[in-house]
Amino acid sequence: MAQDGFHPQLVSQAQKGDKVAVELVLKRLTPVFRSFFLRRVGDAFIVDDLVQNSLLRVHTGLGALKDPRRLRAFAMKAALFELHDLYRGRYGPKERLFDPVALPERPANTGVWAGSNVDLERALSVLTPHARRILELREYGYRYKEIAALLDTTETAVKMQVKRAFERMREAFAN
Repeated sequence: MAQDGFHPQLVSQAQKGDKVAVELVLKRLTPVFRSFFLRRVGDAFIVDDLVQNSLLRVHTGLGALKDPRRLRAFAMKAALFELHDLYRGRYGPKERLFDPVALPERPANTGVWAGSNVDLERALSVLTPHARRILELREYGYRYKEIAALLDTTETAVKMQVKRAFERMREAFAN
């Protein structure tokens, strides 16, 4: 076994899609990431998110790793990118949690939320299901690149879909 616990043969198997090898690699990276983030951030809730996002980066980028002996450096670079996103203010949870008590009441006789003059359902109805899905993912905090990977398209195509969706919704609001 290699000094850092990541034998090149194990990493190669993970790159080839061996689920057991992938799981083992990610399991061994978890405490490494956790201690890295705890020393720099401290907040356990944020650390958990950072660890999960770093593991996701490693998992999705494993195929791009050219030298299996360099997994640890590759993984730490992924962790560093997550940390940079946090410090630059580009980091946020992928899922927003709302307090149902704090949500405004919806009047029974109208299609809009209290205090709002916007009929959101009508505006969204002008969009294709594909465009609605992209806007949902953006609302949950996914980056364009991540959405493109999820939907098997390009980042540019996703950006264009968002632009066109907002144009269609703007037109719907104007009418």
